[in-house]
Amino acid sequence: MSRIINPLLVAVDACMVVAAWWLAFWLRFNLDIPGDQEQMALDSGLVATACVVVALGLMRVYRQVWRFTGMPELRRLCWGVLLGAQLTTAAIMMLRFSAVPRSVLLLHPLIVLVLLGAARAGTRMLAERQVTIAASSRPLLIIGSLNHASDALRALKGSMQWHAVGIVSPLEDERGKSLQNVPVLGSMADLAYFAEATGASTALVTGAVGSQQRRDVLLQSPGVGLTLLTMPHPDDWLRAENAGLRKIELEDLLGRQAVELDVRGLADLFSGQTVFVSGAGGSIGSELCRQIARLGVARMVCADASEIAIYRLEQELRDTHPQMQGFYYTANVREYERLEAITARYKPSMFFHAAAYKHVPLMESYNEIEAVRTNILGTLNAARAAGVCGARKFVLISTDKAVNPTNIMGATKRMAELVAQSVALEYPATEFVAVRFGNVLGSSGSVVPLFTEQIARGGPITVTHPDIVRYFMTIPEAARLVLQASLMGRSGQIYVLDMGEPVKIAELARMMIRLSGKTEQDIPLVFTGLRPGEKLFEELLADDETTQPTPHPKLRIAETSGCQAIAIDSITEWVATVGPSPPSSDLRAWLCSYLPEYRPQIY
Repeated sequence: MSRIINPLLVAVDACMVVAAWWLAFWLRFNLDIPGDQEQMALDSGLVATACVVVALGLMRVYRQVWRFTGMPELRRLCWGVLLGAQLTTAAIMMLRFSAVPRSVLLLHPLIVLVLLGAARAGTRMLAERQVTIAASSRPLLIIGSLNHASDALRALKGSMQWHAVGIVSPLEDERGKSLQNVPVLGSMADLAYFAEATGASTALVTGAVGSQQRRDVLLQSPGVGLTLLTMPHPDDWLRAENAGLRKIELEDLLGRQAVELDVRGLADLFSGQTVFVSGAGGSIGSELCRQIARLGVARMVCADASEIAIYRLEQELRDTHPQMQGFYYTANVREYERLEAITARYKPSMFFHAAAYKHVPLMESYNEIEAVRTNILGTLNAARAAGVCGARKFVLISTDKAVNPTNIMGATKRMAELVAQSVALEYPATEFVAVRFGNVLGSSGSVVPLFTEQIARGGPITVTHPDIVRYFMTIPEAARLVLQASLMGRSGQIYVLDMGEPVKIAELARMMIRLSGKTEQDIPLVFTGLRPGEKLFEELLADDETTQPTPHPKLRIAETSGCQAIAIDSITEWVATVGPSPPSSDLRAWLCSYLPEYRPQIY
């Protein structure tokens, strides 16, 4: 107990309680205590002091650290003083100090509360003043409402790097006020002036991650030249990888919320199992491997046609998950015998098929047959290999471009969905599930790496059309939802991910320019026209599809009218007889024979 209670602080409190008792008598007798009352006041004061100190101890007031005193500590002090007043009154009556005026019993706790509270508040003010004086910190503007700014100011207390010089609030009624001695300067329209007046070169944007407010700050303050920082909401501090201030990134501006997983269900599904991932070296495939490895799989078999990609994945997983048995193959999904040999050796219980050609314009001209062989025939080979080896589940990574396709890439991915549903009829012991989602930030072929390179070269940034929009999600989010769908999915189902609101590519480019510290005068936008096979907008459901909800808020099941099985043997026969480079018109006509919704563009 002596380690918890500081005797010096108890002594200081006792002195103040005695002084308060004497001051209460002094006030009661109009600043002149009669001589016959002095000894009684002294004797009863010792009793009152003992009662108050015991009460404060019972309320655990002496476990508090004075320099961190806040409202919770002051509330506990109030309760301790109130209890002390009750104990004092009871003791005075029991010990027959009948001459003690009742007004003293009322005045004493009020004076005690003022003295003890002032001592603690003064200690905190002195400590904060010393920190402020010692800190060689940089000025920081805080952008957000007072409600959000208060969280930021609490987190910045004692910071040796930053000190807040002003708050820029979007709310009219908050302007002219102050919070913790930090003034609310005005609106976003005057941000450049406030930055110059305060000498701030950095601003902290508060509020929920991914909020529209952050986009507004970025896009509506051209020429300010501020570095924008963000920080997690207090509710996310414990689970945030970096709970401190950091630069705003593109992911923070897209309104994507964290994905909650059924961790226990996924652990039961994957723990101790063998998992096969095709296309493991790609953006989605490699992230699937990382997240699956964290779920306690015993063995992971990774296959990719790219030697360098599978080598990098091998080096990473061997370092981060040395307890897991990893097997890394350079294998092409077009070669069924190779896939069958690998799966026969390891007998995976889960098969994730992420291998595909995904670049729309590249597959639209000169490479159409390659898309057919990889996206359609490769899916057929992978699905059959999973069925033959007795895998419990086969999960196909699909795309929103498979919906009402107008390009070769989307049409072949829609065919891949139909192939998986058809193979499901051949192997009822294996559940075949497809997961359909949109663009993934930072993936190979995404506009984000392209824009990053163009900004690094000094521009210009090339955008195909001012009105083109796309759905976006982060790579980790996409992988988590694929895993969740693998847990929930039943054979033949197609899962559609909640992609949020579509984003204009031109707006995305402008945000990336501002995040780089530049303006459109430094790096202009150039509109080049839609590329072959490109649509102004993507869809997540076809015209004849509806969705059904699932227990997970970000996953829905696409329901398609009509039979989804196709004659898959005819696919292999056509690919085998068509030759290495069939006419583009023949290939598109062949796809149309299977997909009435396919509307190839005329060039």
